[in-house]
Amino acid sequence: MTDTLFDGQDDDANTPLDAEERQQLIPSYITLRRELNEAEQINIAHAAKWLSSRRGDVLDEGFLRELHRRMFGQVWRWAGKYRETPRNIGVDANRIRMDIAQAIDDARFWVANATYAPDEIAVRYSHRLVAIHPFPNGNGRLSRMVGDLLAIHLGQPRFSWGSQSLIDANVTRTKYVAALRAADAHNLAPLISFARS
Repeated sequence: MTDTLFDGQDDDANTPLDAEERQQLIPSYITLRRELNEAEQINIAHAAKWLSSRRGDVLDEGFLRELHRRMFGQVWRWAGKYRETPRNIGVDANRIRMDIAQAIDDARFWVANATYAPDEIAVRYSHRLVAIHPFPNGNGRLSRMVGDLLAIHLGQPRFSWGSQSLIDANVTRTKYVAALRAADAHNLAPLISFARS
């Protein structure tokens, strides 16, 4: 089994990086995919520690960019900056700012008016962010963390996002992607269920 740095870039569930984005990798020691995954996971842990001492508003565009920068800024130079290139998923790059603003406005309305149950509000917002795909990469991880933060803000526990299952990571990812696709088709029930599984 190979472990080249950008394995999986042809998988339609992953966000492929273009050549220029790949060149913005900061740690020079990274040559294998597992090294990249480990470096990103360490960076995300630092972001979680940063979050533990701050109250940020997940319904604020600047906070979303700062959170992404905190999650990936030790690994990628483009962290916290919206993508400028097309993707296999997500909106056109020129629509990102407008669609993020609309997602935030919608979520604020849902919260203020208790339009949905708290879990559904958090999952709907998380899904909107991942569907927009505003950053070159890390959108799923950001959107799940944002979903957790919004759930906590609404008085709910953090989501488990499939981690309570003893199934291997590939099966869990397959279930997550299937739930995202159902949500894309306006059926949020599988994603809400997955978030609490």
